[in-house]
Amino acid sequence: MQSLKPKILPFAITLLLSLPHISQASDLSLPYSSWSQVSRLDKPYDPDNPIAELMSTEEIDIWGRIRKGFGIPDLDNPLVKNQLDWYTSRPDYIERTTNRASLYLYHVVEELEKRHMPTELALLPFIESAFNPQAHSSANAAGMWQFIPSTGRLFNLKQNAFMDERRDVIASTDAALNYLQKLYDMFGDWQLALAAYNWGEGSVQRAINRNRAAGKPIDFNSLASQMPEETRNYVPKLQAVKDIIANPGRYGLTLPKVDNQPYFVTIDKTHDIDIKVAAKLAELSVDEFKALNPQFNRPVITGTDTQILLPKSNAEKFKENLANWGHALSSWTAHKVTAARERVEAIAKKFGTTAALIRQVNHIPPGMQLKAGSVVLVPKPEAAASKDIAQAMVDNAIIAVEPEVRTIYVKVLRHDTLGAIAMRHHVSVAQLKMWNHMHNDVVIAGHSLQIMVPYHSAGRHRVVASRSRR
Repeated sequence: MQSLKPKILPFAITLLLSLPHISQASDLSLPYSSWSQVSRLDKPYDPDNPIAELMSTEEIDIWGRIRKGFGIPDLDNPLVKNQLDWYTSRPDYIERTTNRASLYLYHVVEELEKRHMPTELALLPFIESAFNPQAHSSANAAGMWQFIPSTGRLFNLKQNAFMDERRDVIASTDAALNYLQKLYDMFGDWQLALAAYNWGEGSVQRAINRNRAAGKPIDFNSLASQMPEETRNYVPKLQAVKDIIANPGRYGLTLPKVDNQPYFVTIDKTHDIDIKVAAKLAELSVDEFKALNPQFNRPVITGTDTQILLPKSNAEKFKENLANWGHALSSWTAHKVTAARERVEAIAKKFGTTAALIRQVNHIPPGMQLKAGSVVLVPKPEAAASKDIAQAMVDNAIIAVEPEVRTIYVKVLRHDTLGAIAMRHHVSVAQLKMWNHMHNDVVIAGHSLQIMVPYHSAGRHRVVASRSRR
């Protein structure tokens, strides 16, 4: 299995972002040759070149290149027609998805060809996410290739409070192709490998074992009756999309022209930079910037070895604007919650901001408080303007929350039971026993019990204990 470390493309540029000495930005120099030679197609047309005509027609468009690399046998299954009918009756959906795909297809096809894998696989995000790298499913799958957290970690995709590489265009593509190749090596059949990508290799292997034991075939169609509905339709969906890409005119559809050359270049950064600043320097809207850099969970891009992607046409603008930038690149730092129940309001006061901003930036829901060990983004103090967030803090950053509660004490009434008290205060008997270190359900009238209640409801309860007991 190949390393899953995101690759630096041949046309990548290396950019050193200087925070401590902003004036040094004017010293940055990027030779054009380090990033402009991105495609053999940039060279002038040569009529004496025997492959020039082919290059100028079929391969000049990425769809033609994909068609040439088809290598998975066509699936003969009645569900293919159902899926074709669904897609072809929604030309607006096809248009939106193919336009979105145009940003990423060149990179995906390049990676498939390097690995000698069939180019139909470049269409798989059409099924998984409609080529939306910010897609998130109810099963907690994320990104263009829809990795769940555990599989993402298995394929070395970082997931922390600042970054989720399941949404990283380069890293997730590398991981997905590694996973698909692994599945093909296991089953020796691309259709079964695709079923396993959706259903899990263990499920496919068990279905194969059952058919083998019964003396039945083990191809996709023969195993389909054992599959859940989603998987039964999964490979037919890809076949339907393949058919459309192979001959869109047959279905009354037109694909957008996507040049057979890189849409983006890769830039290495060595200092923290706010997303808004990076977008401004590249002369992109924040949404346009995030379309290529959706992995960042917070408004600052951290890390000393983090890459960002920019359209080719904007990379030079970024360099020029950075050279003239006379301000700090990042306005955020990180704070680690060390005290139990350190309230958001206290953190906001410490860093001269509002609790609402802290909650918004760190996605802390209302009514929830931070647990010890959480790392939250906070405005950077002036004294720390030249300091980046420590890499170790970034790599291990988590946000852990729990309901905001406070302690109250209630008096046990005559004839009270532990169950009645629990019901009255909307807690469980087990919680009452834990909070009060009780080993049985016996309560004594006149005694006080400790109860943890949400802050907003604490005022409705009578506090009967002395301050010394809090």
